[in-house]
Amino acid sequence: MNKILTKNRDLTQKLGFSLLTLMTLLTVIPIIGTVIYIIVQGAPAISWEFITGFPREGMREGGILPAIIGTFYLTLGTAVFSVPLGIAAAIYLSEYASENRLTRLIRLAIINLAGIPSVVYGLFGLGLFVLFLNFGTSILSASMTLSIMTLPVIISTTEEALRAVPQSFRTVSISLGGTRWQTIRRTVLPQALPGIITGVILGLERAAGETAPILFTGAAFFLPRLPHSPFDATMALPYHLFVISTQVPEMPIQIQYGTALVLLVFVLGMNVIATIIRSRARAKRQW
Repeated sequence: MNKILTKNRDLTQKLGFSLLTLMTLLTVIPIIGTVIYIIVQGAPAISWEFITGFPREGMREGGILPAIIGTFYLTLGTAVFSVPLGIAAAIYLSEYASENRLTRLIRLAIINLAGIPSVVYGLFGLGLFVLFLNFGTSILSASMTLSIMTLPVIISTTEEALRAVPQSFRTVSISLGGTRWQTIRRTVLPQALPGIITGVILGLERAAGETAPILFTGAAFFLPRLPHSPFDATMALPYHLFVISTQVPEMPIQIQYGTALVLLVFVLGMNVIATIIRSRARAKRQW
């Protein structure tokens, strides 16, 4: 009887592992295939002129340097506004706020904000930053709009990372005479750093690849020059890719896929940097 039960259990376990492997392959293979297809189609367009040149001839020739620089500025601006505010909000919710109906409503609102379509954030940014605050269609307006969009992701993931740190770390620190803020700054935050970095990168990657919010607030259709201040409009890789794919007739397909490849490398580069920082932080973690 025990042999039969053991055999059935092993069979069930093997079946479960097989199903999980199949689901993993069904998820990973299309992603890998898409990346390979973009590389194959876009690699012929990649050249020094394409990376460092300015667009000309209605964007059918030249390069995409303004779009690359614009995407970098927008991502940097998003990080400047959203990362400190998001981490500070998460620290308050995790370490200072008491558990009551108000904090539960705040967390529910944050989760709901993460699911709002990006075009809604774009319209909100248009009304608040572009028109009401009179920032105009600019890097500043687009960055602040993207910051509001990424805040829910950063707050949620950072709070989860902070809550994952064992309570014993806080108890020992306070018992040795440390204040609450000293405990958070010197003990909790370093231990939660890998999870915080994950949340920050997830939010910034979404910001780097969004089109709808910057469409209303700061992206330019054709701007063959670099922005000189936060109040200038800018080209951006996602919007540039959208324009050349849908609104520019007779656009060479290689340029479209080349632009997509550059955007892909930009996002993957952020991932690589985050992975290196996260790995070093995990190596120093004490649990």
